[in-house]
Amino acid sequence: MSFRFFSLLLLSLLAAAPPLLAQTPVLPSRRETTSQPQSKPQTEKPETVAPAPPLALAEAIRLGVENNYAIRISRQDEQVATNNVTRGNAGQLPTVNGNLVRNFNRNNIRQQFGTLDALGNPTPARVVNGATNNQLNANVAATWTIFDGFGMFIAYDRLKSLRQSQQLLTRATLEETVANITDSYFVVVRESGKITSLEEALKIGQARIDLTQARVDVGVSAKVEVLTARVDYNADRSALIQQQEALKTAKITLNNLLGRNPNLDFSPQDSIVVARDLERAAVLAAIRQHNPRLQQALTNTTITTYDRQLVRASRFPQVGLTTGYGLSRNINNSAFAGTLLTTSTNRNLGLNYGVVASVPIFDGFNKNRQEQNARIGEEQSQLQLSQVQLQLDAEAEQAYAQYQNRLQLLELEESNILLARENVAIALERYRLGLLTPLALREAQRTQLQAETRLLDIRYQAKQAEIILRRLSSGLVREEPAGRR
Repeated sequence: MSFRFFSLLLLSLLAAAPPLLAQTPVLPSRRETTSQPQSKPQTEKPETVAPAPPLALAEAIRLGVENNYAIRISRQDEQVATNNVTRGNAGQLPTVNGNLVRNFNRNNIRQQFGTLDALGNPTPARVVNGATNNQLNANVAATWTIFDGFGMFIAYDRLKSLRQSQQLLTRATLEETVANITDSYFVVVRESGKITSLEEALKIGQARIDLTQARVDVGVSAKVEVLTARVDYNADRSALIQQQEALKTAKITLNNLLGRNPNLDFSPQDSIVVARDLERAAVLAAIRQHNPRLQQALTNTTITTYDRQLVRASRFPQVGLTTGYGLSRNINNSAFAGTLLTTSTNRNLGLNYGVVASVPIFDGFNKNRQEQNARIGEEQSQLQLSQVQLQLDAEAEQAYAQYQNRLQLLELEESNILLARENVAIALERYRLGLLTPLALREAQRTQLQAETRLLDIRYQAKQAEIILRRLSSGLVREEPAGRR
């Protein structure tokens, strides 16, 4: 009869025999222990993640769109750009100003004449000390540029393009933030899943400790097997504590994107579901049609063209109309009527109008320099457009390659995890029956934990690639509500 069969027979007899037989365990040496190990409690129950309010992905995106600081700042910039789109800002409307000047003077006056009186003597000087004088000038003046080489119309179109560029930038910021929120949310889901896997590993480790301790109690196993089981259990518990830190960090990152307290706790409500129907050609076509970064680069080329046209328009003459209505009054208390000191009052009230023309003749070749720089800026914008297009294509190709690869790995790992779980269940049962060594059980347990981790990582990586493809093709945010504009 083999030793394994004898062990099984002994375990079955001990289950129905009096406790006296359990007092003679077969151990390597009595000197290895001073007291009989107790079967319970074998380990301290690890502290798991505390319950927290649930948070769905849709709710997280809503909070992020409302509270994220990058989005709020970009919307303020968009509002500024919208406010700037006026015909007055482009120079198409007249300007009207009201002016008022009030002056008071006090002077000592001495008038010396180079004439002679009837007797041939020099005419005496006229002296006034403390003479006062006050002036009042009030007018309303208007100027209106009626021709500037069509620069005012070019400037208005440029302002509209600047507004469009800022709107595209806001949309890009919105989509990128939503992508970051979605990615961070699924990071939390992944880390939570790893904690669940470690907790299941701890349950298996606890069962292994209990079974091993029971075998030690009946004398068919050595204490070293219990100690090894406890060491493995503590190793899993250490991994759980580290994983709890990773989960906390992921939650802080998501809370930061949502614009709320970093310490606010929550539990993810949604799971990672990967779409499997994305096509490369459709993604690349959507990038060229809808990507806001690409559209913004295209709009910037239009803006630089307007800049060059504005420089050219400045070479033309400028013609404007002026008009005004004013009042002018001067009260002089030191006026002379002959030799008599008197007060004089002058008052003018009326309308004035005219035409103002300015023709640029020579400005030190500055117009040539400005136009050359504008052409360089136009060429740079074309280069930047090509660069953005190439960069987006490269990101799309990399993301799609990762997407395709992770879908294949995901299919493999989804079938592999079923094998790993079944393998652990069988290994644990065989260990319970004494047909498997502790090392083999631990290896099966480690294999399952690695398979669980790989599945979570690959599922997240596939979802991450999907998020990147949807962001590049502007598929995360289809339309921004009008109230956000």
